[in-house]
Amino acid sequence: MYRTLVLASLVSATEVINKFPSVGEDDGLFTSSVDLEGLLWTEAELVENLENYITVEYKRLRKLETMLQDFKQIQERASESTEKFIGNPINSFLLIKKLTTDWKEVQALVQGEGDRLLTNLTKQREYYGLRWPKDEDLNGAAIGLMRLQDTYRLDTNSLASGILNGKYYGTSLSAHDCYELGRQTYNNGDYFHTNIWMDEALRQYAEETEKTVSKADILEYLAFSAYMTGNIRRALKLTTEMLELEPEHPRGPGNLEYYEQTLRKKGATMQKRGEDGLGDADESVNILKEQRKREEELGEERASYEQLCRGEEFVPESIKSRLVCRYSTGKHPFLKLGPVKEEELYLSPRIVLFHDLITNQEIDTIKRLASPRFKRATVQNYKTGELETANYRISKTAWLKDYEHEHVGNIYRKANQLTGLNMETSEELQVSNYGIGGHYEPHYDFARREEKNAFASLGTGNRIATLLMYESDVEQGGATVFTNLGLSLKPKKGSVVFWYNLHANGEGDDSTRHAACPVLAGTKWVSNFWIHERGQEFTRPCSTDPYV
Repeated sequence: MYRTLVLASLVSATEVINKFPSVGEDDGLFTSSVDLEGLLWTEAELVENLENYITVEYKRLRKLETMLQDFKQIQERASESTEKFIGNPINSFLLIKKLTTDWKEVQALVQGEGDRLLTNLTKQREYYGLRWPKDEDLNGAAIGLMRLQDTYRLDTNSLASGILNGKYYGTSLSAHDCYELGRQTYNNGDYFHTNIWMDEALRQYAEETEKTVSKADILEYLAFSAYMTGNIRRALKLTTEMLELEPEHPRGPGNLEYYEQTLRKKGATMQKRGEDGLGDADESVNILKEQRKREEELGEERASYEQLCRGEEFVPESIKSRLVCRYSTGKHPFLKLGPVKEEELYLSPRIVLFHDLITNQEIDTIKRLASPRFKRATVQNYKTGELETANYRISKTAWLKDYEHEHVGNIYRKANQLTGLNMETSEELQVSNYGIGGHYEPHYDFARREEKNAFASLGTGNRIATLLMYESDVEQGGATVFTNLGLSLKPKKGSVVFWYNLHANGEGDDSTRHAACPVLAGTKWVSNFWIHERGQEFTRPCSTDPYV
């Protein structure tokens, strides 16, 4: 590619001005000292073009070297502890960004010159089963970070500096990283986050010695976002600033003319006069105002859910004062020999936590067996009964049968010993692992009356109870919250939570509505049993009393 440019430049030079002393062609340059002298012009042009080529090559290689060092930093940080590295959502986002947006830039830099590199990577991908993230992975990672920011009310500058809820995690975002977050949110129609992340990109840009992104690119997205939110004056101002930096910008002049025409058609000028609906050129984002607006739009339950995720419980003291801890013998004679530690979390519905029930060896086995089988978690469409993915449940799951390993069989047996419930009609052990901003929004585990097709294929009735097992500690976030009860439960490795989803008369207990909060820092592994009605007739007899 570069050799072609050099030759093209030489050709154009001889076409414009004939610097060679003679005009004869192919008649022996060596036969005349005049022609030999003329070859010095040819050599001079060659030197100039080679110098230009080498300058471009050095610039390209310096850019590649910089990007290589960025890639190496990811490896160095991850080498200390893979789980700790991935548990930082900023690291996870950057890892995906490196292998999508940044990789595309690398491919463009090595194109033509680095075909062998690309070929080798393709072969390794096939031979070693390497997987590369897609653009949708990058978009999902960005959405996950925005979910964390909103749920835990994280300041943009702190988040970009690697600070999560007041704790520094050592990884910060460059201007280009912030720009990419803003670009992804713009593509999702989320202009509030576009504004705050492009503003942060400008702040980071001003502090960078080696610029990682064009300021004009940032201003263009800020202008787009201002226009999409109805602030024509700000869009015009930002586009003017962009054109001052890059007068030849391909979209700038057209956008500028469009914004000016829009103001003229409305009979308005850049100077705001009253509330004309065209915005203020100097308007900045009011974070608190936007947060209140968002919570109003989301509704009371969502606001309560996020409040509980932040650890702001609202269980009345009158209930808390009646909760006790005890040694429990469960529902099996074996536990009389070795009772388990039981902690009451709520009385009606009765929600209990059993401590130190699952061993590290059992947890390791569950993780090892589940990991190769992980698939995107699904929910059941109550109209069709079909399983489908949903944005309100972000995780991956796998299912394990009791006979697959002794340790898995132990889990099934412990569930029976604790609850006395028949595990033969339980759904298989579901193992879940949560990624960036992974969560499960407020839901019921049981099927409601209108969900006629739910669990019909199982033939075992409704989900009478849930047994939830925590298989990792979570540094920040990831709580299980009961939105109607004001209860927030932080994951504790080896512990188990149990509650009944149905009243004794078979009706669903609405107060068991619960959710899994997004993981802010750390990794979250859980398993659960959804135990069904069939086979529980003697353990939990039916009653006509709806309050039993």
